[in-house]
Amino acid sequence: MSAREEKNRKHLRRKKRIRKNIAGTAERPRLTVYRSLHHIYAQLIDDAQGSTVLGVSTRSKELRGKLKTADTIAAAQQVGTLVAEKALALKVERVVFDRNGYLYHGRIKALADAAREKGLKF
Repeated sequence: MSAREEKNRKHLRRKKRIRKNIAGTAERPRLTVYRSLHHIYAQLIDDAQGSTVLGVSTRSKELRGKLKTADTIAAAQQVGTLVAEKALALKVERVVFDRNGYLYHGRIKALADAAREKGLKF
């Protein structure tokens, strides 16, 4: 098994382990993040309904012109701020944070901290 395959296998194990213990509801949706090489995405998901409440990413229209590069901590902070503002506009104050198997470090931590600063509770 190559190092890349081993890394992916470990990531999927972490993701499954986290995911079996958390679920979003209408009052407290799940804030899940996905980190690609060039972008970061955040969604609020109501698992009871099986629907996405809202989604924000570095590819969103609101952020597309503002960001110099989309793969930085500053970009992740912008996404966290925007997802918190939109959630509060929908009267969602509490969320369950799903780091999606990623280590709570770097861009993931920056997104979460920015969302907390804007008023989301998790």
